[in-house]
Amino acid sequence: MKIKVLLTSFDIWKPEHTSNSSDDLFGLISPQKLTDYSLSLVRKLPVDSEVAPEIVISQIEKFQPDVIVCSGMAEKREILTIESQANSGEKVIKTSVDLSKLVVGLDGTEISNDAGKFVCEDLYYSVLKYLDKGCLKSKCIFVHVPILTAVNRDVIVGDFQKILSKISSF
Repeated sequence: MKIKVLLTSFDIWKPEHTSNSSDDLFGLISPQKLTDYSLSLVRKLPVDSEVAPEIVISQIEKFQPDVIVCSGMAEKREILTIESQANSGEKVIKTSVDLSKLVVGLDGTEISNDAGKFVCEDLYYSVLKYLDKGCLKSKCIFVHVPILTAVNRDVIVGDFQKILSKISSF
C-alpha cells in the first residue's frame, strides 16, 4: 500500500516575485523518486492566514494523508530549514516528528525554531492544532525553501526527496 503524502506550497506575495521557491521545488522533484507515494499536491496556496489553513485542512480531511509536508519560501535563508514548532501568540505546538533523526545525512538542511511569524507559521500552527485534536495520526512538518539557484538547486532537491523518503519510514 502506498504512503499517502500531502504536499503544500504557496503562491507569490510580492509584486517583484515571479514564482515561489516552495512551489518551484515541486516541479524539480524527479517523478521516479515518487513512485512509492500516493501524492496530493496543494500548490500555490494564497498568502492568507485564514484561507490557506482552511484549504489545507479541507484537503487533509478528504485525502487522509499519512504524511503532511507544508512548505514556504524563505528568501533570506540559504538552505532548507525544517521548522520544529509553530507559535500563535503565547501558544506553541511542536511537531511530533523527530527532526534530529530526519536531518541526519542531509547536506543542505537544518532544524529551525522560528517559522517566521507570517502566513507560513499560521498554516503550520493550524495544521498541527488540527492534528493535535486526534482527528488523524499524520506526521507533519513545515519546510522553508530558500531561493533556488544554480549553486544550491541540486542539494535542495536531493535533500527534499530524502526528507520525503525518511519521514515516510518513521
